[in-house]
Amino acid sequence: MRQFQAWVTGCLSSGLIAIAGLAAADTKPVLVELFTSQGCSSCPPADAFLHELSARDDVIALALHVDYWDYIGWKDSFAQPAFTKRQKAYAKAGGRRSVYTPQMIIAGQDHVIGTHEEDVGILIRRHTLRDSGVELAVSLGDGGQVSIQAEAPTTLTGPVIIYLARYTPHQTVEIKRGENAGKTVAYTNVVSEWTTIGEWDPKEPLRMQTKVTGDAPGVVILQKGNAGAVVAAAYLQ
Repeated sequence: MRQFQAWVTGCLSSGLIAIAGLAAADTKPVLVELFTSQGCSSCPPADAFLHELSARDDVIALALHVDYWDYIGWKDSFAQPAFTKRQKAYAKAGGRRSVYTPQMIIAGQDHVIGTHEEDVGILIRRHTLRDSGVELAVSLGDGGQVSIQAEAPTTLTGPVIIYLARYTPHQTVEIKRGENAGKTVAYTNVVSEWTTIGEWDPKEPLRMQTKVTGDAPGVVILQKGNAGAVVAAAYLQ
């Protein structure tokens, strides 16, 4: 029991130190979600651009493959109905009647065509400067134990949904049919799982633990409501 208490104390202490480090940082990463499809002829340039974004320290870049292009003749091997549902939720929240690919959602708030690199850059910079004030620290310990700590300013209201996204850093696909027939396309940070792991009332500090299995890297995302603003995101590390 003492060993367990010591482990918990150590985790919390490490988390508080990490939060202090984050508070001292000049920038916090902005979540960029690319809704894409192997069946969309306009998507490969956006997929390549996401690869560039993934190398930036101020961005967390994730690719969510949708399934509504599958009927054209090529079934996207990464697509999930849940990702289509998420994209439609963003459209509804933004008062839009339709969805499209390639679409990038910046910090859960702004949408832009995924090949419009200049516009994406402007939006990333805007959200970098528009700090939510949330301090998030995530650590991955032995046995897949994940420790999540967060604190928020008094102006932030809930509920805040806590998501865990797991992804594959690199995948290459030979597409044999559909609009991209004959192309070999490289994909970056392909999301394989998007799980709700909790809900947070930001009136109180967040202190929680969960467990992950497997070696796939992941991202913890704090988001207002179903498809609201992303107030913080951090890699599992």
